[in-house]
Amino acid sequence: MLDRRRFLATTMAMTLLPYAVRAASTPGVTEAEIKIGNTHAYSGPASSYATNAKTEAAYFTMINDQGGVAGRRLNFISYDDGASPPRAIEQVRRLIEQDEVALLFNTFGTASNSATVRYVNQKKVPQLFVYSGADKFSDPKTYPWTLGWQPSYRVEGQIYAKYARAERLKGKVGILFQNDDFGKDYVAGIKDVLGTSDASIQTASHELSDALIDSQLLALNAAGVDVLISATSPKFVAMAIRKVAEMNWKPLHIITNVATSVAAVMGPAGLEHGIGIVSSAYLKDPNDPSWTDDEGLRDWRAFMTKYYPDGDQKDINNLIGYCFAFTLVKVLQACGSDFSRENMLKQATSLDNVPVPGLLPGITLNTSSTDYRPIRQLQMARFDGKSWQRFGEIFRGADL
Repeated sequence: MLDRRRFLATTMAMTLLPYAVRAASTPGVTEAEIKIGNTHAYSGPASSYATNAKTEAAYFTMINDQGGVAGRRLNFISYDDGASPPRAIEQVRRLIEQDEVALLFNTFGTASNSATVRYVNQKKVPQLFVYSGADKFSDPKTYPWTLGWQPSYRVEGQIYAKYARAERLKGKVGILFQNDDFGKDYVAGIKDVLGTSDASIQTASHELSDALIDSQLLALNAAGVDVLISATSPKFVAMAIRKVAEMNWKPLHIITNVATSVAAVMGPAGLEHGIGIVSSAYLKDPNDPSWTDDEGLRDWRAFMTKYYPDGDQKDINNLIGYCFAFTLVKVLQACGSDFSRENMLKQATSLDNVPVPGLLPGITLNTSSTDYRPIRQLQMARFDGKSWQRFGEIFRGADL
């Protein structure tokens, strides 16, 4: 009888050995927890975005209350980098070398991620769903351990070019772009669709430090542009809307979806000047009455009320934080009993038509080992003088 018990114990130990080894061999993974590292701008000029990380922390608390993932508690370690690249480097090194996190998740900002991405990939630590639309974070050949989540600026540019061509097949396209990675991604996306040598494309750049963009807009108007794409940040989009109205110019005007705030952009530009301007969306707007009875947003509001009662349910940053965290939990659940860093990356890059509660109908997450852009779909929206109204089909970015 004793020998049989020893045999069964030995057999069970051998059966569980691969599972135990896989857990123990991954930094930040034990039988009790999974350590998740994050950096965010809790201070400084971008601190308004920090509510995103607070939502994520609350979401992981909810998951822990439900038993965690594979019986493991999610230990979310989030440090302030103030959106400063030098501080981001310091904090990311701290997370990897001292805290020994299993992965990095939703690290904030283009500049901060640009400063850390090489180091993270050298360390072969999964850097999942970075909070930036820069297309360089969706390049598996250069940065195989890093991927984004939101539509990249390049994908957005592709979709605007498709829409412009559908609306005005022979129209001359003018691009006002910010002369940095942000603006250049849009130009690259537009040229992906229209061609790099298309004579009908006119470009005019500006620096982030410029006080005015009047001369650029005057030049585009003089060139006969009838589709204007303002591939720039909110401050300059507001300037462009005002100047175009002042010139009595009537192009089809398309603006970036980061610059669609009614309070911060359309209002200062003059609501009446924005009528008919087009942009895009991929998230449900929590302030849109049409989503009042939506099941996904009802669940999100119930979550916010219970786990993040101080969070503003009118702030879309709290919805996108919920979507980010929802996605990571799906990835971790798909890992089964293998929480190696390689398998976490594999699951993150094997998303197949995954629905997320905050995404618009028809938009799902899809990735592969060669496609690190989870969202490549957008729906167009038009400003009616008060709010943005979605219309038409779902557009998909170009296949590269």
